[in-house]
Amino acid sequence: MKKFRYALEAIGLFIMLAIFSSLSAKNASNFGAWIGKTLSTRLGASKKALRHVRHALPDMTTEAQQAAIEGMWINLAQVMAEYPHLETLGKNNVEIVGLEKLIELRDDGKAAIFFGAHCANWEIASPAFYAHNLELDLVYRAPNNPWADKMLNRMRSMKGKLRTYPKSTQGTRQLVKAIKNGRHVGILIDQKYNEGLPIPFFGIEAMTSPAFVQLAQKFKCPLIPTQLERIGKNNFRLTLHPELQLFNENGTKKPIEPLIIEAHTHLESWIKATPTQWLWLHKRWGKNVA
Repeated sequence: MKKFRYALEAIGLFIMLAIFSSLSAKNASNFGAWIGKTLSTRLGASKKALRHVRHALPDMTTEAQQAAIEGMWINLAQVMAEYPHLETLGKNNVEIVGLEKLIELRDDGKAAIFFGAHCANWEIASPAFYAHNLELDLVYRAPNNPWADKMLNRMRSMKGKLRTYPKSTQGTRQLVKAIKNGRHVGILIDQKYNEGLPIPFFGIEAMTSPAFVQLAQKFKCPLIPTQLERIGKNNFRLTLHPELQLFNENGTKKPIEPLIIEAHTHLESWIKATPTQWLWLHKRWGKNVA
C-alpha cells in the first residue's frame, strides 16, 4: 500500500515539475505564488503552523500571524515551482552581500561550513555560489518517498553538478570526508533532531543537532551564518554574516551550547524580519508546543 501511495505521489510530483519546467523561471515562480495563495486557506496544516507562530511570535497581532501563514504557503509553493530553475535563478536573480568574503573563502583552499534555515528559497544558495565558482556541498533531509527524493535531488544538485549528502549515517561519513578534503558545505539547522541538545529557540527548548559546531571546531574551519531573503517575487538577497568565533583567545574550544544559542539568535532575527518566508510547518519544538 505504501509503494502504491508513493507511486501516486511521484507521478503527481513529476507532472507538476514538468509543468513548472515548461515555463520560464519568472512565470513558474509567479504560478507557484498563485497556487500558494489559492490553497493557503484550505490546508489543514495551517492550524499547526499558526500554533507555531503564536508560540514563537506572541506579540504579533492576530492579523499579522494569519498573514505569516498565508505568506508561508505562497513562498513554499514558489520554492516547489522554482526547483527546475535553480541554476538560472542562482545565476541571475541573487544579490550576494559579502561577495568579497565569498571569493576569499573560495580561494583560500580551506573548508568552510555555511549554516542557514528554511527561509525564502533555501535551495538557492548553492546555485548562487556556483555562479561564482564556489562549489557548496549540500546536506539535506530526504523525503520518505524515494522517487520524490530522486527527482528533487536531481534538481537540487543541478543534474549532478553539485554534491549532496542525505542526513543519514552514510551521508554523515560523506560530509566528514568532504570537510577533511577542504570542501565547502551548507547545512540547515532549523529542524528538530531528537538526539540533539535542548537549546532555546524563540525562548522555547528545541532539540538541536550540535554537529555543525562540532565539525567546525574539529576541523577548525569557518562557521558562517548565511541569510536568504526573497526580494519581491523572484529575486533574492544572500547575506554572509561574520563567522562565529569558535575558540577562546588561548585557542581552547568555546562551549557548544552558547555557540548554538548564538546561531539560533541569527535565525530568530531573520525569521522575525520576514516571518512569511520561514517554513512554520516543522515540528521544531516537539511536545513543548502543543
